[in-house]
Amino acid sequence: MTVDRQRAMTAARAFHALHHGDEPLLLPNAWDYGSAAALIAAGFPAIGTTSLGVAVANGLPDGQGATRAETVALAHRLARLSCLYSVDIEGGFGGDPAGVAELVAELADAGAVGVNLEDGRPDGALAATSAQCARIAAIKARVPDLFVNARTDTHWLTAARPPVLADTIDRVRAYQAAGADGVFVPGLADPAEIGALARAVDAPLNVLFLPAGPTVRQLAELGVRRISTGSLLFRAAVHAAVATVRAIAAGRPVAPDIPSYAEMAELGRR
Repeated sequence: MTVDRQRAMTAARAFHALHHGDEPLLLPNAWDYGSAAALIAAGFPAIGTTSLGVAVANGLPDGQGATRAETVALAHRLARLSCLYSVDIEGGFGGDPAGVAELVAELADAGAVGVNLEDGRPDGALAATSAQCARIAAIKARVPDLFVNARTDTHWLTAARPPVLADTIDRVRAYQAAGADGVFVPGLADPAEIGALARAVDAPLNVLFLPAGPTVRQLAELGVRRISTGSLLFRAAVHAAVATVRAIAAGRPVAPDIPSYAEMAELGRR
């Protein structure tokens, strides 16, 4: 499925605008068509995908560049929902700048209005800043309207050494200069650091919601413009499934508000 160019531009502008409204964009992350349809039906204006959810749901490892085909297929399925959606493409699935740009163009043709591109690599290292900037610039040259959310894993891949906020600021500023429309720093949890980063970069700041971290309201007050749930919803769904069958086995009642068969079947007909 290829979307109409004018419709695609209108959708892309709408997605950009969600990052500049009065409230930050709470972007829930889906892992398949059904979870995406449920989130859209619940009233969320846009969704993202979670690479962990997509990978595990397909029996593949996350962050290893193994789910390119599954990611592209999901992007095409989500187009049936006529919703605003951004696609997590990990680090670009190992492509050079031209290859990553071509992949993103394919996703945009399917209907995606954004992508999330990370600088973490399968070996736990970070991509060279210059190389990541080249990927971002290539994407923006190929698909200028699409929202590029440039993720840095300075606070995510911390096994080698503790994260340094100055390093994070240097990277996200470079990514913005290369054309990124927003910057994403998962693992950033300290309110003082979040506020300092929001003030230091002239682009919408995206952070990962952490159950033990600041609330949505607190993040908004710190200057965050986009809040992602990452793999949390996928993990919660798996947890709920196991908890439900354990309750059945133990003779305990199950949750009373589980969607009905008819409600779920309706999502498939959207």
